[in-house]
Amino acid sequence: MGIGVLIVEDEPRIAAAHAEYVRRIDGFDVLTTVGTGAAAIDAVRRAARGPSPIDLLLVDVGLPDMSGVDVAGVVAEMTPRPDVIMVTSARDVDTVRTSVARGALLYLIKPFTFAAFAAKLEHYREYRRMLGGAEAGQSQVDAALAALREPVGGPATPKGISASTLELITATLRGAPEPLSANEIATRTGVSRVTAWRYLERLSDDRVCRRVPEYGGRGRPENKYLWVN
Repeated sequence: MGIGVLIVEDEPRIAAAHAEYVRRIDGFDVLTTVGTGAAAIDAVRRAARGPSPIDLLLVDVGLPDMSGVDVAGVVAEMTPRPDVIMVTSARDVDTVRTSVARGALLYLIKPFTFAAFAAKLEHYREYRRMLGGAEAGQSQVDAALAALREPVGGPATPKGISASTLELITATLRGAPEPLSANEIATRTGVSRVTAWRYLERLSDDRVCRRVPEYGGRGRPENKYLWVN
């Protein structure tokens, strides 16, 4: 059995996307998904009483009943203690610092590519591998903590992809109630049509948006893109 993951996310489509992402990474198993902080705490407590405690929580901050930061603080007091990675659009420094203070090992800001998501989990997997024994020396601790920060298998942002452009195009597509074409994205963001198309194809390959063929006149249909995450 791999690293058991609990996904804590109140938006069902986002939770499903994160679960699919986890399943694509070697060494991890999605145990379940929950939509509230209370359900997450209860799931950790119940699992702790059985043979397969939860190893890792992927937690959104903006849950309907409580902050994901508070969830991190509660589970930090449990035995066995699961690890926490915040996966959220909250980017204010106070939330980041409080999350770390309450035990979050890593912090991933939405939106992100699958490569960025995979990099975080690969960092965490290496961290666990290095601290697999009952005791650790100083050099082993230092190496494990460094593994959380150092690239594993390449950069989180793929070559040729700008994080700022990706965020701009993602925000534009995510805020649109209807599918948008590369031309429409280019007009709204100010990037070229080719650039818009390249980023939209990346998002589609990462399965956070889907292609919607639009049949108009003659010839091949034009692809539009609809945010699904």
